[in-house]
Amino acid sequence: MRGLTFQGIEQVRLQSVPDPIVVDPRDAIVRTQLTAICGSDLHVYHGRETGLDPGTVLGHEFMGEVAEIGSDVGHFRIGDSVVSPFSTSCGSCFYCERGLTARCEQGQLFGWREAGQGLHGAQAEYVRVPLADSTLVSAPPELPPEVTLMAGDVISTGIFSAESAGVAEDSTVGVVGCGPVGLMCVAAALSLGARTVFAVDWIHERLDLAADFGAIPVNFHEVDPASIVHEATQGRGVDAVLEAVGNSAAGHLAVSLVRPGGTIMAAGVHTEPDFAFTPTEAYDRNLTFKTGRCSARHYLERSLSLAKSGRFPLASLVSHRLPFEEGVDAYRIFAEKLEGCTKVILVP
Repeated sequence: MRGLTFQGIEQVRLQSVPDPIVVDPRDAIVRTQLTAICGSDLHVYHGRETGLDPGTVLGHEFMGEVAEIGSDVGHFRIGDSVVSPFSTSCGSCFYCERGLTARCEQGQLFGWREAGQGLHGAQAEYVRVPLADSTLVSAPPELPPEVTLMAGDVISTGIFSAESAGVAEDSTVGVVGCGPVGLMCVAAALSLGARTVFAVDWIHERLDLAADFGAIPVNFHEVDPASIVHEATQGRGVDAVLEAVGNSAAGHLAVSLVRPGGTIMAAGVHTEPDFAFTPTEAYDRNLTFKTGRCSARHYLERSLSLAKSGRFPLASLVSHRLPFEEGVDAYRIFAEKLEGCTKVILVP
């Protein structure tokens, strides 16, 4: 089969790779119908995360059709349409029982192999899914496939981030970064009852989408976000900031927006060693800081419910839908934010 593989920093190759096989009776093999490039894929692409084996099939966002099942798989049949979170989970360990499926004792990330161990990803024609019964979810037939696909990662991450930050009825919220995760943070915050959401970015197309979702767009190349937010909140700042970029500059911006006693939730994957504020600064302002990998399987059904509500134009996030043959260019377009790029979907 064909797969997009990691070859080194900013080196991706479409090549022939072995077809996945059932290794464990709890496995399923899924024929990929749609897959996507995630912002966290770029950390490896740019070399900010290290350790990934060259030749690893990339990608962890996918939906498709069950092509083969192991003898112990009971919830799915060949031909079923399914969507997957970005990691596997058993559904019954200490962490899964507490909703922390991202820390499942048997869990693995799709698209991460190190020292020969781990799972190949979903940017291929087929993908092996361990623990299929407790990992996969049936795809609702009424949803467009590209929206179903997003439930397995970005929609779930948006809900997780907003809830972790304590967003509730009448909250004021800042969202730093309006990529796919940031836009889903906007949607999640509004669905939880936030009164006002400020969406901060500099890319016009993404700010337009944030406005379509119901946020107040703030272009930090044109205005000072802190001035806008503080003027609108009687000088206090917002109750919560959802930081969806994953670097120190975004962290510093988040600190400037949040009120004393507020919460910063870092939804972006941080790979830099420095921190946006000191413990003393957090103490003096009574700040709460949260972060962590989203337990996407725990949130997946709720993500699909949010999608089915029809409140937000989720399909509009998809700016590029490209065949696998253009996968190398797709990474470049997404990495360099070319052509108004927001979300890139790949079709095998």
